[in-house]
Amino acid sequence: MRILVVQESDWLEKGPHQSHHLLERLTTTGHEVRVIDYEIAWKKHADEGIISKRRVHLRVHKAIEAGNVTLIRPAMLRFPLLNYLSLAYTHRKEIKRQIDEYRPEIIVGFGLLNANIALRLARKARIPFVYYIIDELHMLVPERFLRPLARMIERDNMRCSTSVISINEALREYTIQMGADPGRSCVIRAGVDLGLFNQEMDAKGLRNELGIQDNELVLFFMGWLYEFSGLKEVASYLGREASRYSSFKLLIIGKGELWDTIQQTRKDSNLEDRIILLDWKPYKEVPRYIAASDICILPAYSNQVMKNIVPIKMYEYMASQKPVIATRLPGLVKEFGEDNGVLYIDKPEEVLRLAEELERSNRTRSEGIKARKFVEPSSWDVVVGEFEEKLTRLIGEKR
Repeated sequence: MRILVVQESDWLEKGPHQSHHLLERLTTTGHEVRVIDYEIAWKKHADEGIISKRRVHLRVHKAIEAGNVTLIRPAMLRFPLLNYLSLAYTHRKEIKRQIDEYRPEIIVGFGLLNANIALRLARKARIPFVYYIIDELHMLVPERFLRPLARMIERDNMRCSTSVISINEALREYTIQMGADPGRSCVIRAGVDLGLFNQEMDAKGLRNELGIQDNELVLFFMGWLYEFSGLKEVASYLGREASRYSSFKLLIIGKGELWDTIQQTRKDSNLEDRIILLDWKPYKEVPRYIAASDICILPAYSNQVMKNIVPIKMYEYMASQKPVIATRLPGLVKEFGEDNGVLYIDKPEEVLRLAEELERSNRTRSEGIKARKFVEPSSWDVVVGEFEEKLTRLIGEKR
């Protein structure tokens, strides 16, 4: 199977996300995958010049070492608004080139504008187009005044795709509300590497390296540090109530808008040894950090961006046999329900109180066991097999 993927995120710098896991694993079973991506953080590289030239990366892998993806990044203009205009031109040119030369049997879209371009070119070439939804994409457009237009494009993509796949039930309902045909929409949930995220992993050595004592409780978060992630509130509350939660530590791995803010909170509150803030780690190392922690957290705001999504890290936390304290987001509640190792809060400041309650009642381990049990049916082998079967069926129907 020759698969062409289009997305408007950085395949190399972001993730690994659902797309990395699914498509890299497909390459290990003989399928060919080419990905067209986008330098989403182009502002950080603006000093390298206004023009970013076309680049091709061979044998790329992000989630698994055996992955073998060919990555193509079309040229673009690193300048506000012109970045979108250049994307429309260069991505259309690249997608058409790949259709003519690579002759994909199916195209999978994870973006907005380039997905719409790919969808129209796919229909013209009689190639099935799959729209894979892991977010309400128009809400992620940084320019608020462009979001109504982005929503129109997203709706058109959902209405016209051969099939629409969502990562959870809440997002499937969203796609149907946006115009997707219920008969052509389905859910393929997130997966998890149950062997990699192994609760039996010895983490004592890493705790020693990080200066964590046996009697200290570690709250863990990994991912992009969005303004709405709730981490600023958790860190600030820990600073205000430092004496009450004297045995608590906050361990964060990631990058993002809140990096400098949290660093300043550490300094202002004299919590340099209590808030451990680390840059991205190689994916293979992440399970050790989760294992070295006691409770994982997802204290995000209950906003339009977060309400229907289920981040893949939730499965990785739970596979590591850790309880998760998370905001009561509709997507999470629909996915994990109650009494399955996920404990809900209404606002970020409640994280420490609930963690204290878990520790005092000696429920941390029992809730972690529930979490692991819940995600055990979600191994990547099962999820990738379901995805592969879906693509194969769509190709067969088109023929």
